[in-house]
Amino acid sequence: MSEGEPLIRNVSDTALWAANYRAAETDRPDALFRDPFARRLAGERGRQIADSVTGAVRADWAWVGRTYLFDQFIAERLGQGVDLVVNLAAGLDTRPYRMDLPAALQWVEVDLPGILDYKEAVLAGEKPRCALERVRLDLADLAARRALFERLGRQAAKALVLTEGLLIYLTADAAATLARDLAAPPAFHGWIIDIASPGLLRLLQKNLGAQLSRASAPLQFGPPEGPEYFVPHGWRPVRVVSPLKATAPFKRPPFFLRLLALLPESQGRQGSRPWSGVCLLEKTG
Repeated sequence: MSEGEPLIRNVSDTALWAANYRAAETDRPDALFRDPFARRLAGERGRQIADSVTGAVRADWAWVGRTYLFDQFIAERLGQGVDLVVNLAAGLDTRPYRMDLPAALQWVEVDLPGILDYKEAVLAGEKPRCALERVRLDLADLAARRALFERLGRQAAKALVLTEGLLIYLTADAAATLARDLAAPPAFHGWIIDIASPGLLRLLQKNLGAQLSRASAPLQFGPPEGPEYFVPHGWRPVRVVSPLKATAPFKRPPFFLRLLALLPESQGRQGSRPWSGVCLLEKTG
């Protein structure tokens, strides 16, 4: 890294950040998941980005909880006959290499060329556990992504879409358009997302917004409706779990937050409450 260069240069660098947290969890004797590739993928920049974040917004447990819940939901859906997983903005995710997956499963990763080229170089020689395809595509290119979704919809009977860490960077209109595009292929049955409340979005904007905006990755999406935002656009929430609730039994969050986790899970509007949730959506049509 050259002197004076920002730690986060673009949105793809946030994938290094996430990989660092997966690596730290993997190193624990009581790890909720193990990602043996995360340390290599995060590299020194990933560690530096994570170390630069302090205070309440650091929330290592929230990153860990998000990954843990996505893993749980994916495993659940695979047991229900999913034959294609489409991972949008896949970043440095290594689930095709680290999860117990059927060899016949199709897994498609979609992201910008730079981040996928980097991942391929780091993982050269490693063997995925299923049929893996990487598609280098800017998801902001509506025509190209719709053509991709149409193609993938033809080659599957029951597809599951993942957007881990993506939606918060979209405008509300862009999130709605993506939802409608994903609802179009008949084979796209399920969608796993993570979502922030307006209160959490404001907290993150206050503490990280300037840094991410300089990297052309502003934080924008925290709908007041919560997961119900997607109902008019073709998707209904069938399960919503907060990373706080998921990780509290394993003593990942601070003690005072573990006490809050004893309260009943709220899945509705969160308002000014700093809250995030991992949501399993199913198509309404």
